[in-house]
Amino acid sequence: MPQPYAEVQVTPGTEADLGALTDLYNHYVRETAITFDTAVFTPEQRHPWLCSHPEDGPHRLLVARDVRSDRILGYATSSPFRPKAAYATSVEVSVYCAPDAGGLGIGTLLYKALFEALEGEDVHRAYAGIAQPNEASARLHTRFGFRHVGTYREVGRKFGRYWDVAWYEKGLGAA
Repeated sequence: MPQPYAEVQVTPGTEADLGALTDLYNHYVRETAITFDTAVFTPEQRHPWLCSHPEDGPHRLLVARDVRSDRILGYATSSPFRPKAAYATSVEVSVYCAPDAGGLGIGTLLYKALFEALEGEDVHRAYAGIAQPNEASARLHTRFGFRHVGTYREVGRKFGRYWDVAWYEKGLGAA
C-alpha cells in the first residue's frame, strides 16, 4: 500500500489541535452524510466536545499526525453511548480521516491505538453507527471484531434525502 507519510504518530488530542480537528470534521458536515450534523462548527463551538475527551478514562480523543509536516491525518474517539448511568460501561466510537488520507491505514492505526487505550478501562461494549452506504467503514469495523446488530431505516435526513444507519457492536475487556 502506498504510504506518502514517512511517519505517523498517534497522540491524545489537545487544544492546539482544535482548529485542524474542526476543519477536518467540517469537511464531512459539508460534503457527506457520514455525520448527521448539518451546519459547520467554529473551533469555539467544538471546544466542549474536545474537553469531553480527556487523556485518560473511557472517553478518548486520539489524533494521527504526519510527524514530518505535523498535519493531522485523522482522529478517533470513544464517547458516552447514552447519558443514563447504566450505560456508563458502553462507548460509541468513531474515526474520521482527512479526505486525502483514506485507504492508507490511518483509520486502522487510530482504532488500534484507541482499543489498546481502552483495555484498562471499565468498558464492556463499543458501538458504532455507520450511515449507509459506507463499505470502507463497515470493513474497518468488521476487521476490529465488530458485528452488525441492526439497521435504523431512514433515521436521518440530510441533503434532501433519508439515510439508514447500520449499528455495530464489539465486546471489550475481559467479559
